[in-house]
Amino acid sequence: MLHTTRGGAGNGTAAADHRLMSIGTVLNVLRDEFPEVTISKIRFLESEGLIEPQRTPSGYRKFSPEDVERLGYVLRMQRDHYLPLKVIREQLDATERGEVPVVPAPGQSPESADSELAEADEERTAARLGRDTLLAAAEADEVQLAEWETYGLITPLPDGSYDADAVTVAALVVELGRFGIEPRHLRAMKSAADREAGLVEQVVAPLRRHRNPQTRAHAEARTKELAGLTGRLHAALVHSALGVRVR
Repeated sequence: MLHTTRGGAGNGTAAADHRLMSIGTVLNVLRDEFPEVTISKIRFLESEGLIEPQRTPSGYRKFSPEDVERLGYVLRMQRDHYLPLKVIREQLDATERGEVPVVPAPGQSPESADSELAEADEERTAARLGRDTLLAAAEADEVQLAEWETYGLITPLPDGSYDADAVTVAALVVELGRFGIEPRHLRAMKSAADREAGLVEQVVAPLRRHRNPQTRAHAEARTKELAGLTGRLHAALVHSALGVRVR
């Protein structure tokens, strides 16, 4: 649970003073989770009113554990949810009042974010294909499709239809078959793809579970971005491996 009580000069006992940290110590603590954080960043967040560290008589900043926890919250909201500082400050203020805030993105209501999610679901549903349509698009027959399904290269949806990606997979499997590469040879690629998908899902799962509809809507875009990056990395690694082998 986040404790957002801000520090203030003159309210600490000797025991409390012992818990205070210098800005360098705070930097080392935060860098375990936020390797890009800098002293300048911490000072900027202070100037924006997100934290209020205590000051020594000579002017040095001293941070309490609550200050560090508050800094971590701010950095996490920026990194994971792309929230502007104004919204984060409002969330922190609301938390201090004992409220549980749900703040949409600027200019967007939770209802509109929910609408975006619904539209995305409709688009995915509209892209579904019947078995005959898939076979025609891939120029394949029932025997081939059954074999692809046996090796898990293509999987029908619960209602028996297929998504748009199934057409792409089917077409590529057909092309590879012209080089003598059979579906059974592609099991390793399918296993690697499943592991990559699991990694992406691990990253976006917290966004999908979030109470803020706008944040949940953002998970779809993040998923596509990560899928593209992992695909490019996979292709680069294959090219690199082939380059090494033919030298």
